[in-house]
Amino acid sequence: MSLMITLFADALVAILLVATIATSIRLSRRIAQLKGDEAALRQTIGDLMVATASAERAIAGLRAAIGECDRTLTERMEAAGTCAAEIATQVQAGEGVLARIGAIVGEARSAAAAAPAPIRPAAPVQGLHGERLGVAAAATLAMTERALQRVRNRAA
Repeated sequence: MSLMITLFADALVAILLVATIATSIRLSRRIAQLKGDEAALRQTIGDLMVATASAERAIAGLRAAIGECDRTLTERMEAAGTCAAEIATQVQAGEGVLARIGAIVGEARSAAAAAPAPIRPAAPVQGLHGERLGVAAAATLAMTERALQRVRNRAA
């Protein structure tokens, strides 16, 4: 019996050794697969780091572009505000000029209706300085009419 027990114990140890060897082979394959996965994971991590660095550079470039756009937009808005103020001033001045022109036209119409006969220039003087005297008389007449018009405008 003791031989039987020894054989039985040896057989049991042999079976357990075979099971251990099979388990070791399976574990060795899994470790090799994990090492391959580790290499792929390291490669993926490296790619992610490169992509992250590239994205950070792109973000910095975008921030710089946004800053430049903001400065440009601010400058243009200030220029547009200045132009709008100038245009408003010019519109007001134009409205004033238009009102004055309207008043002048109204005064001219009323003056034309009530105006006496226009002053007629004298007949041209003949002689040595006749032409010069005619030009001087015409200039004097024009200045007189302008002065009369100014007086009428001030009265209005």
